[in-house]
Amino acid sequence: MRHSLALACAMMATPLAAHDLKVVTDFPITHSLVAMVQGEHGSADLLLDRGGDPHSFQLRPSQARALADADVIFWVGEELTPWLARALAGTETRADVVTLLDADGLAVQDFAHGHSHDDHGHSHDDHGHSHDDHGHSHDDHGHSHDDHGHSHDDHGHSHDDHGHSHDDHGHSHDDHGHSHDGLDPHAWMNTGNVKIWLDVIAAELSEHDPDHAEIYLANADAAKSQIAALADELAEILEPVGAAPLVMFHDAYGYMASQFGLNIAGTIALGDAAAPGAQRLSELRAQLQDDGAVCIFPETNHSSRYIDTVVEGTGVRVGAELDPEGVLQEPGADLYPVVMRGIAQSIADCVSGG
Repeated sequence: MRHSLALACAMMATPLAAHDLKVVTDFPITHSLVAMVQGEHGSADLLLDRGGDPHSFQLRPSQARALADADVIFWVGEELTPWLARALAGTETRADVVTLLDADGLAVQDFAHGHSHDDHGHSHDDHGHSHDDHGHSHDDHGHSHDDHGHSHDDHGHSHDDHGHSHDDHGHSHDDHGHSHDGLDPHAWMNTGNVKIWLDVIAAELSEHDPDHAEIYLANADAAKSQIAALADELAEILEPVGAAPLVMFHDAYGYMASQFGLNIAGTIALGDAAAPGAQRLSELRAQLQDDGAVCIFPETNHSSRYIDTVVEGTGVRVGAELDPEGVLQEPGADLYPVVMRGIAQSIADCVSGG
C-alpha cells in the first residue's frame, strides 16, 4: 500500500507539483497543523464533517474515493479514529499513510491520568514533556518512512509496549464507545507534541514535493514559534486555576492537565462515545461532593442533560461547552490555537466564577 519516494517518482513522468499533491487528513486538528505547514502551497482534504464526532464517523463514497486517490494521508491513529483504520484496510491506495502517534520522541501517556511514557525510550518530566517552550524540536524536521528508518508493514505493525496491535488496521475498540484504557490518543492537548507533529508533516510534504521543501520547513519553524508562544499564553491563562478540581465530560484532557498542572477529578463518560448510565452518574455525583469539585464542563457532541443530573443541588459550577477536537470551529491553520485557547479560557472563567 505504501510506496517509497523512488518508486513513486518512477511511476510518474514528472515530479508532483504542489497543486497536484493530494493530501487527506482525519479530523480538524490534524488538518489545521497540515494547513500551517502547507501555507499557500496546497490545501488538504478534511474527512470529518463539521460537527461530526471523530470517534464515531462513517465515510461518504466521495471521501472513500479521496482516500484511494491520496498521495499522503495524515491521521492521529486508530486509537482516535477506528473508522478510518477500517477504511484504510479496505482501500487500495497509493498513499503514504503517516500515523502521528508513531512520531519519534512524542510524549504520550495512558488514559485516566496515567504516567507519561514514550515507546522510543525518551524520558519526560512529571508534566509530560522535557522541552523548551513546553515542547521540543525534531531532528531533521521529524521522521520519515520506508527508506528513512522504519516501515509500516502495510499499516499493520504492532505496539507491544502499548498492549495493542495494528494488524491490518484491526482494532479492539467499539466505535460506539471504547473504554478509556491504554494509550490516550489526544496527544495534541500537549503543545510539545504538536511541535513534533509539525516537523513530521513538513518532512513528509517535502519528500513528496521537494521543490517546495524549504517553504514547508520554514512554515513549520514559524508554526512552532507560534505554538511556543501559545504554550506560554495558555500557562498564563491557566495559572489562576491552580489545583481546583475539574470534571470533564470525557477523558480528553489528560495531556493538558499534565502540561499545565490541572486537576482533573473525574469524567462523566468512561468511553469516548459511551453514554453514562444511572449508576455512573450516581457515583460521580457522590465523587463531586467528596472531592470538592469546582467546575464541570459539557462537551460538543454530548448531551448536557447528564451534566444537569450530576450537578443538581451540589453547587458545582457548569462551565462553557468544550470542543477539544475542534469540530465546531472554522477549519484552517488558525483552528488549533483557537481550540486550545478556548479550552483554557473556559476553564479559567469557570473557576474564577466569571
